[in-house]
This record gives sequence, structure tokens and C-alpha cells, in this order.
Amino acid sequence: MSSARTRLVAGAVLSAGTLLLAGCSGTSDTSSTSRDSINYALPANFTPNWILPIGTAAHLNTNNRSIADSLWERLVAYDGSTGKIAWNKKASIATAADFAADGKSVTFTLAKRTWSDGKPITSRDVEFWFNLIKANKAQWAGYTPGQSPDNWTAFKTVDDRHFTITFDKAYNPQWMLANEFSEITPLPQHAWDRTDASAKVSDADRTAAGAKKVWTYLNTAAKNISGYEKDPLWKTLSGPYAVKAFSTSGKVVLTANKKYDGGEKAGIATVNLLPFTTTDAEKNALRSGGVDYGYIEATDLDQKEQFTAQGYAVKPWSGWAITYMPYNFDNPAMGAVFKQLYARQAVQRSIDQTSLAKVIFNGTAVPGYGPIPQGQASDFLSPAQKDNPYPFSTTAARELLTSHGWAEQGGVMVCAKPGSGDSQCGEGVGKGTKFEMQVLSQSGSTVTDNMMSAIQSSLAKTGIKFSIRTAPVNSVLSQTPQCTASQPICKWQLSYFGTAGSWYFSAFPTGDSLFQTKGGSNFGNYSAPDVDKLINASTTSTSTKAIQDYSAALAKDLPVIWLPNPVYQVSVVKNGLGGFFQDSLANFHPAQWKWTN
Repeated sequence: MSSARTRLVAGAVLSAGTLLLAGCSGTSDTSSTSRDSINYALPANFTPNWILPIGTAAHLNTNNRSIADSLWERLVAYDGSTGKIAWNKKASIATAADFAADGKSVTFTLAKRTWSDGKPITSRDVEFWFNLIKANKAQWAGYTPGQSPDNWTAFKTVDDRHFTITFDKAYNPQWMLANEFSEITPLPQHAWDRTDASAKVSDADRTAAGAKKVWTYLNTAAKNISGYEKDPLWKTLSGPYAVKAFSTSGKVVLTANKKYDGGEKAGIATVNLLPFTTTDAEKNALRSGGVDYGYIEATDLDQKEQFTAQGYAVKPWSGWAITYMPYNFDNPAMGAVFKQLYARQAVQRSIDQTSLAKVIFNGTAVPGYGPIPQGQASDFLSPAQKDNPYPFSTTAARELLTSHGWAEQGGVMVCAKPGSGDSQCGEGVGKGTKFEMQVLSQSGSTVTDNMMSAIQSSLAKTGIKFSIRTAPVNSVLSQTPQCTASQPICKWQLSYFGTAGSWYFSAFPTGDSLFQTKGGSNFGNYSAPDVDKLINASTTSTSTKAIQDYSAALAKDLPVIWLPNPVYQVSVVKNGLGGFFQDSLANFHPAQWKWTN
């Protein structure tokens, strides 16, 4: 999966190294007593800034996409609305996907649906999206070379409600549906296929040059946030909601689309999405009754009774994610050490995930031992990952080092026996090398600081010196990129994006972006040919064994330091608001919200 189909979430929502800051807190709003509206708190320091249902690098985040999905439904919508991640056909334009016997093509059937202006939704609307992406793939945040649209060789319209997409080879249908076709959003070709506001609607998208001009027109219009309410472009909809207000300061008001004819009609007429500059401002709004659906931090769980006494339920929102610290395998000082599996095993065995999850996160985090999310049951998780191949033991960690030529000097392990033999430090590790490593970590978070201090303490017992340097999340990302040893920027050794800096997957948690050689988000340049083969197999094989083998391999090979995965947020929900599960893909779905009493 591409880096665009996954999300780094750090307190607020983070993508492409950009943290989006919120405007005013919106605390003057009050909870509706008529039950025809709801006030939903957006994450602190987040301002919605994009309406177009095609992501670009500067606008890639879960909340922008959640808003867009409420306006234009996806071809194939995956979410956790039933408590398990699956294709939600009620919120999808397609009703069926029939893969050919050879696995090299699929024919979709569209529901008999109409746009909000009464025009039918047809195969042409899907082709419109297809043509725009084909011609502008480098600007599409969902693009990874070799994957969609590169591996889609042809689009053929069968009739208004059926079309066929052909592939360059056979793929795992589950992966293709969950990670590639779930990115398609049928767009209103009859309203959007133009090159400027005054141009007539045409078939401009059917040539590469025309599709580039249409792309430029749509993206330019999408940058005009203050114009969203009145621009006719954004009034031709397929989803359950329309935009009533969209403020540059951060507040978004959605209103039920009365022309919606799909399966997920809005249960609440008006949805107020409220921005907050700080979590404290948001908590004050909860206490005053100005928020119906908000959140508190894990460290605030000792105040749970304050909120339940005010008529709220406190519900942790589990995420389909993993959390980790990447090693920089190309670091000139420590890269050779990091490349030794025994050394990575010693580090992992020095991390007490169970205690971190219980103490630092107040029990709201789940230990993670590999590349597959462990907060929810799934067929992707291998027994090897689930059973934790490297349980916490600083004694065992020390033995791993001493048995490979390290000796403690002044409290720090030092390589005493260089060389590549079984009892030596390993190739490239020079005599006298100290096992000292530094992390560049998120600043401004007490939870992050506490976790890093706990890790520092346990690593010290193994004889590993762990120093901590902090910076804002944006700086952490910009200072810890993929690099080569000769580059000055390659001096970073470990990176940590933040206590909520989890990596959120699409429904099928393949690792091509994170852990495949030269993957777009393979920050530390981890490379293992056998793992590359397993990742490729997971996208092509129809057996779950392929991805379970991948899960087991990386649980054992330790491409990163695995850490507890925190919940997306600890939600505080007004009693009487129900009818939905919190989506572990970290999206929100206003149409699923209902006042039940």
C-alpha cells in the first residue's frame, strides 16, 4: 500500500510532514436539545482544509477524507461500522465486484443511483476519476510506482452500470478491493469535466492534456476554502451530506442531503465539526455541554467519573494501526550495529511493552510485536507475532550482547571482539564501538516523555545508552528522512513521531510502503529480499498464509523497535448518541450517528 493510503496520526492528524493547526475553539456552541444536530470535536490543532475527494500531499489526512466521504461516496467503502473492518455496501456506489477466473480483471456493478441534481451515476463517472488519476498520478497522494493506476492496464465500459478494469497480472482480490479500489470515488463527470469555470462540460478528461487541465481546475477550486459554500462544483453530490458552512478558521457545518438515494441516509440533520486549539479547550467544552462527541487524553482517565456524571460515556477508540521507532540502517555511526539481528533482539527484549501499556497509557494501549495491528482480531496476524517472540528480559538482552563479543565498560556495552564470527560483534562493527543510540522524539507530550524515560531506564539495565532529543513532530519527520550514509542528514539514528504517532493502514495491512526495499515510507532503509518476496506474495496470493508469513517474518527480524499502539482517541460520547461503532480505520461517519433517546 502506498504512503498515501496510510496515515501517520500524531495527536492531531499528520501527513506528508505537515501538521494542520486549528483556529478558534468553537466553545460557544451548545449541545442541541432537539436532537436534530450534533457537535463533534475535531482533534486539537487540526483545521479541515480540503474538500476534493482526491488527496494531494499537503491535504492528506483522515478528517479531510471523512468529510469528503460524507459528500461523495466511494466506489468501494471499507470501514468498521459493524465492529469489523469490511466492505460497507450501504455506503458504496458499487454493489458487486466480480473478478475473472484468472484474477487479471474485475467487472463492477453500480447501484441504480443518482447525483443530487437528478442525473444518474454511471460508469462514465468512474472513468472520469480513472482518467484524472492516470494523467496526474504524480500529483495524487495515493500513488506508489507500480501500483494503481500503473497496474491497471485498461478501463472498459460495458454499459451505464457495468465496467471492467484489467490488471497487468493476477492479484489477491481482497488486497485489490481493500487497498486499491477503495481509493476510487466516482465523480460527477457531467458537472466537473471542464477546464475553467466558464468552459462547457466536455470529454476533456479523455486525453492526457485535457485531464491535466481538468485536474488543475478542480484543485485550484479546492484551494478556495472560503468559496466551498457557494461554488456549484461542490453541490453535485452522491453522499448523505452537503456543506452548509466551511470556515477557514476550522468549523465545518454539514447538512443532510435531501436528494440522497443511497443506503446510509443521515440520521442527524445538522453536523457541526468543531476545531480546538488545545485539548484543554476541548475538555472545557465537554464540561460545559458544548460538545456531544469529544475526547479526553489517556492521562485524564482518572477524571472519567466527572464526565459520566454529566451524561457522557467514555469509549476508547481503537485503531487499525501499529506504532514503532525506525532504525536508520544507513547511519554512519550505528548502522552497522543496527544491521545485526542479535543487537535488535537485545533492544527489543529491553522494552517492557506490557508495563508501558498499563502505566504510561493507563491501559488504553495494546502491545505490538510485529507489522500487523493487534488491537483487533484478524486473519492477518500470525501466531509468531501474537505470541511475542522477544519477551521482556534485560537479563536475556545482556546475554545476547555478551555472547556476541560485547563487554560492559562504565555501564555501557562496548564491542570487545570485532569480526563476523558467531561470538563476535558482527560485520562492520569496530572494536571499541559503544552501544549508544539517540532518538529524535516528539516534543510537548508528557506521555511521550514518560515513555521515553521508561525505555531509557530499561535499556540502561542492558548496558545500552539511550539519549533523547526532542523536536516538534514536523521537525522529527523532516530531520529523519530516507538517506544514504554520506548525506549530512543521515546522522539520525532513531525516530519517534509521537505517542499517538501510529501508522494507520487501509483494510488490508500489507507492508510494501513501510518495509519493502525502497518503500515510500521505509524511513530507515530496511531491506530484506526474503521479506520483499513475502510482501509481494501478500498482494497476489489469495491465501491468508502469505500475509501471515510476512507477519511472522517481521516479528522475528525486527526492522524497527515495536512499541505499544495507543488508541486513536479516548472518546467521550453523550448518552443517547449511538447506532455506530467507532471506525478503527480512524475515519468518522456522520450518517451512522443516531440519537436513540
